[in-house]
Amino acid sequence: MPYYRSVGEVPRKRHTQFRQPDGSLYTEELMGQEGFSADSSLLYHRHPPTAIVAAEEFTPPGYTRLPNHPLKPRHLQTHKLDGAGADPVLGRRQLLANDDVRIGYVLADRPSPLYRNATGDECLYVEAGTLRLESTFGALDLVAGDYVVVPTSTVHRLVPTGDTPVRLLTIEATGHIGPPKRYLSVRGQFLEHSPYCERDVRGPDAPLLVDGTDVEVLVRHRARTATGTAWTRHVYAHHPFDVVGWDGHQYPWAFSIHDFEPITGRLHQPPPVHQTFQGPNFVICSFVPRKVDYHPDAIPVPYHHHNVDSDEMLFYTGGNYEARRGSGIGQGSISLHPSGFTHGPQPGAAERSIGVDFFDELAVMVDTFRPLDLCDAAVECEDPGYAWTWNRQP
Repeated sequence: MPYYRSVGEVPRKRHTQFRQPDGSLYTEELMGQEGFSADSSLLYHRHPPTAIVAAEEFTPPGYTRLPNHPLKPRHLQTHKLDGAGADPVLGRRQLLANDDVRIGYVLADRPSPLYRNATGDECLYVEAGTLRLESTFGALDLVAGDYVVVPTSTVHRLVPTGDTPVRLLTIEATGHIGPPKRYLSVRGQFLEHSPYCERDVRGPDAPLLVDGTDVEVLVRHRARTATGTAWTRHVYAHHPFDVVGWDGHQYPWAFSIHDFEPITGRLHQPPPVHQTFQGPNFVICSFVPRKVDYHPDAIPVPYHHHNVDSDEMLFYTGGNYEARRGSGIGQGSISLHPSGFTHGPQPGAAERSIGVDFFDELAVMVDTFRPLDLCDAAVECEDPGYAWTWNRQP
């Protein structure tokens, strides 16, 4: 994260004696990126974070990947995946994936196990419900419309907190997720043209201390197995939530889609104005309610377009999608428009949009620069008639 935070107790100088009430030293842990050459945070533990008493293989819920073949646009109806209760980590249904990112969905009604993703950052979007992210850095309360970015290797768990299950779109990278570089100064400050800034970002504001021994943590890590990424169950001698203070630039952080300030113009603005985050070979964008094009001859809905270098995934999470009327798109839908296919508004949408001055829509877009495969759950919830909807008359 591009700005500094200090939470709890930290000593005046780094790497100096910092003692507990009983006189013993707190244990320092530097958690950083790119081998001491990029963002980091320094945490102070009551117990050594290295003390494990067991490690064993763990088999997570499996899934398979199939190419988008024959090539065609897809419509996934995520709410059709609703079933028995699940937790927000092991209950994820993977939908789309390539070697850079996995996109999934979960309806969760119970806490997850303690979890560490050592393969990359995660960005979670809350479609509905409330939950709490608890981690070694502290806790963050999340509501509908929130994004939360969880840095690589952060020990955390996700705890639904409301009377109804929480719905999450999950985006798991094989690298780091952060604000687009063009929004930031060379020192990491949000610039004036950015659609959000430091005031919109939330981080943990107090330590979260939990006592316990022989505590299990599931770790997804970079070893490879015949079925994909390996998982291990570690048992820690002491609970990982024993950090009395930390400071630095790396920590879980939340941002509400409702705080994204849309960039508009006289004529239709292209998707890069909606960009919110960037990851390795993909971007995440936010489409929010906004005033639309105000040239007297403007056509507010998007023109047909063909992104020759990317696949486009759009998760529809609120409002009214005028450009997609007649396609079957609704709340919780995901559309996948692959490279090699020209896509755009439904028949009649361009003419209907003339004179409209405001769009009430809410959506999360992920554009990837490698093709997305379909996972089992995508096949399970696909609307098979979607590809032919542009052939219908309005």
